[in-house]
Amino acid sequence: MITKQDFPTSNDRLPDGTKLDGTKFRVLIVDDSMFVAKQLTQILTSDGYEVVATAQDGKEGVDKYKELCPNVDLVTMDITMPRMDGIAALEQIMAFDKNARVVMVSALGKEELVKQSLLSGAKNYIVKPLDRKKVLERISASLK
Repeated sequence: MITKQDFPTSNDRLPDGTKLDGTKFRVLIVDDSMFVAKQLTQILTSDGYEVVATAQDGKEGVDKYKELCPNVDLVTMDITMPRMDGIAALEQIMAFDKNARVVMVSALGKEELVKQSLLSGAKNYIVKPLDRKKVLERISASLK
C-alpha cells in the first residue's frame, strides 16, 4: 500500500534560509541597483531567508554591517558601485570581521574582479542576470 511517506514533498523540508534551530539566516544586501536589490530580496525571502537591511553603495554596506554585526549571517555585495566599490567594501568588512560571509554579485565579463574578490575573502559569487536556482545554491553553499 502506498502512503504519503512514499512521496515526500518539497514542503516537508526546511527552506534553505532556515537554520537547524528554526531561526532564519539574516542577509544584508548591498547593491546600487534598486531592481537587483529587490530581486535578491524576493528570491531570498521566498526560501526562508530574512533580509535585515539593504545598502546602496559599499560605504553604506560597511557601515550597516558594523551596525548590525553579529546579527548578519551573510552579505551579498555588488562589485561595481559608486562611492566605494564592492571589493573595497569586502576588504573593510573582512578586516572588521574575519568570519564574515560575503557573496559577490557581478555582471558578466568581470572575471578579474570576481577573482580579486575571492582572493580578498569572498565566499562565492553570483553572476547577473540573476538566476533564482543559482542564487539559492550559491548562498546556501556559502553558509555551510
